Amino acid sequence: MIRKTEKDTRRDMNRRTFLREAGMTAAGLACCSPVLGKPSGGVPQVRKSKNWAWIGSDAEASDDYWKARFEKLKEARFDAVLPEVYNGRASHFRSDRFGTRAGWLERLIPIARSFGLEIHAWMWTVPCLLEDVLRKHPDWYMVNRLGESSADQPAYVDYYRFLCPSREEVREFIRETVREISRFDVDGVHLDYVRYPDVILAKGLWPKYNVIQDREYPRFDYCYCGTCRTKFREQHGIDPMDIEEPSVNREWLQFRYDQVTGLVNNWLIPAGRQHGKIMSAAVFPNWRHVRQEWRAWNLDAVLPMLYNRYYLEGAAWIADQCREGIRSLQHSTQLYSGLMLDRPETLKEYAMKSFEGGAAGISIFSLRRLTDEHLTKLAEVIKNH
Repeated sequence: MIRKTEKDTRRDMNRRTFLREAGMTAAGLACCSPVLGKPSGGVPQVRKSKNWAWIGSDAEASDDYWKARFEKLKEARFDAVLPEVYNGRASHFRSDRFGTRAGWLERLIPIARSFGLEIHAWMWTVPCLLEDVLRKHPDWYMVNRLGESSADQPAYVDYYRFLCPSREEVREFIRETVREISRFDVDGVHLDYVRYPDVILAKGLWPKYNVIQDREYPRFDYCYCGTCRTKFREQHGIDPMDIEEPSVNREWLQFRYDQVTGLVNNWLIPAGRQHGKIMSAAVFPNWRHVRQEWRAWNLDAVLPMLYNRYYLEGAAWIADQCREGIRSLQHSTQLYSGLMLDRPETLKEYAMKSFEGGAAGISIFSLRRLTDEHLTKLAEVIKNH
């Protein structure tokens, strides 16, 4: 591992990419914080927030299209883009591992750079729909309490074919994806789907999937594969299949939280930081329901997806979740509020609530659907933060 101490590496990265807490102290991560104007006293007002946009993969769109989109994004005072470069099925960069020849990521990098935008490569972490892996390694996949493998009986949707983070082979496989992406001239690697399947969905999604999840049901409760059962039995002297009520067994719950935390902290973060990359992740506010204890992850940034409509909540909930998330963080990790598109005026309110809750910035899903009106409304909020 080519690095000094973790503390030294983080300090070097922060010096290069983030504002330090001295002089013009930043409330959150920031890049090239531009001067936005002068208040009445004539002292320049420096913007402290950092603002992002997720981009779904689209190799068909022309370079001119991306130049136009990035130009408008920059004009609206955004700082970073998160292009989806691996979606569990294929990579959108040239890869020997995935056999991909076309290089969408390689096209985007110089365009983003030309507009002063950071680029953080967004990858799916645990889902894997690669035919080669499904065929050769069905034992790598999570198994629910009914004994059904997500390899051939995924929950909810076809792409919920989740690899089990307890297996060392899986950790190595995912780490190699982070390493491969980290070799590109990107600012960071952004982890998504680094979790278990939802044992309980956000309530607003129950009708969509025709479920009522008033408790944890065996069909959606993962993982009971041989590796998980053996490891847990060795640590606690009991097979998790013999636990009468798994949803309240603290040791079994923590065991699964720790599998994901160990994957992130011990395998993926070092792989990215070895190449000097900022490490971030998209995470869930209802983290217990996806066994995702992100407060313990030693990341540079977390972007909780505060899609309040999924949770049947109003805008005030966004501010509350930001406050709660920030208070819970166990490392020097910055929190950015992930927002789902809505009507322009409503999205503006969501952004305002994010900053009210202490978020270091906002991230929008997604760039493709952002209209000029959206960007105008968001710029009105961002310019004051």
